[in-house]
Amino acid sequence: MFAHGFLRVAAAVPRLRVADCDENADRIIHLLERAETQQAKVVVFPELCVTGYTCGDLFHHSSLLDQARSALKRIMNFSRHGFSGLAVVGLPVRHRGQLYNCAAAIHAGELLALIPKTYLPNYQEFYEDRWFHSGALLDEKTSLSGEVESPVPLTPEVLFVVDSPSKVPIGVEICEDLWVPIPPSCAMAMAGALVILNLSASNDITGKASYRRQLVQNQSGRCIAAYVYCSAGVHESTTDLVFGGHCLIAENGNLLAESSRFNRDETLLVVDVDIDRLTTDRQRMGTFHDCRRPGDAFSPRIIPVSLRSPQPSRLGFTTPRPADKLVLLRPIDPHPFVPKGSAELNDRCEEIFHIQVAGLAQRLEHIGARNVVIGVSGGLDSTLALLVACRTFDTLGWPRDGIHGWTLPGFGTTERTLT
Repeated sequence: MFAHGFLRVAAAVPRLRVADCDENADRIIHLLERAETQQAKVVVFPELCVTGYTCGDLFHHSSLLDQARSALKRIMNFSRHGFSGLAVVGLPVRHRGQLYNCAAAIHAGELLALIPKTYLPNYQEFYEDRWFHSGALLDEKTSLSGEVESPVPLTPEVLFVVDSPSKVPIGVEICEDLWVPIPPSCAMAMAGALVILNLSASNDITGKASYRRQLVQNQSGRCIAAYVYCSAGVHESTTDLVFGGHCLIAENGNLLAESSRFNRDETLLVVDVDIDRLTTDRQRMGTFHDCRRPGDAFSPRIIPVSLRSPQPSRLGFTTPRPADKLVLLRPIDPHPFVPKGSAELNDRCEEIFHIQVAGLAQRLEHIGARNVVIGVSGGLDSTLALLVACRTFDTLGWPRDGIHGWTLPGFGTTERTLT
């Protein structure tokens, strides 16, 4: 779905068998079928989901890497007709004798780009340097197998611009990239990215889920972007770690959707992100654009992704007919400034009251007036104003007889209102 300024995105955690690329491809394709029925236009899968994140030294075996390439081609072939959006899956990629932990962006039967992981954790329970190299300085092209196929960009500096009907730049980073002091997504946002996808394999230990949630929300707020985070699930190997399949979708600091963890079944978390609102928020916040500096190192390749194609394209891809009725997959609060819980509501009202009292007290002290005149209609506004005046006089230690309330009763004023 891409309508009325909303883009439908999804985080998908498939059932997985470590090192069984064919089975994993089947599960990824099944989730893409589900995503298509729900009209998701951007779907992100976990880190190294084609092979499994926990393959260990198997990553050094050519047979696993060959199977991963074949599985990716199957997923690409399915996307030609079976999925109309942008899908991003994780797999190991061998290039010039080095191995990279990559995100593969797929659309309409084509591999658009391979985005290598920039920051490799090699501390505590992680030791990715044992198998992979950082892609920080990569800006090359590669083909999957050296066959007669068009090489694609192999670089972390790439943005996918989804065009249906407006242009939405999308950036991709991988797991640890988010946890460093300056995530690559910051540079992506400065280059225009409104949606950030994160393929992750973040393990679960006590208290980590809460921190991960805060991290995703804060980064979406810092970047004024939608952030779609998808982590590896419980079917990874538990030799060293346990994974919970935590999926999070945030928008400018607000958590829109979150999956439960430790699901034995597959997860598909789908929600609509408000692209128009993000664009407006960025326009209003001048300091966001002040962060741009001439000659910034991040110079992304721009790859267009067209989702508007009612007729078969040269790739044989056809956009499915939209459903008769599109239902928005996000809550729209009719009272966005009124908290739901009674305790939170009381705190919010008390805060508003203190702000008003502080402002009025400062003004009265400044002008030296110890008398106020207030019109009391009996409605909510004047009632609140009178209460604020009373609290202000109490705070300043002044007698309340300095408050002069005037009513203007009319033929419709009841005795109860006047009283």
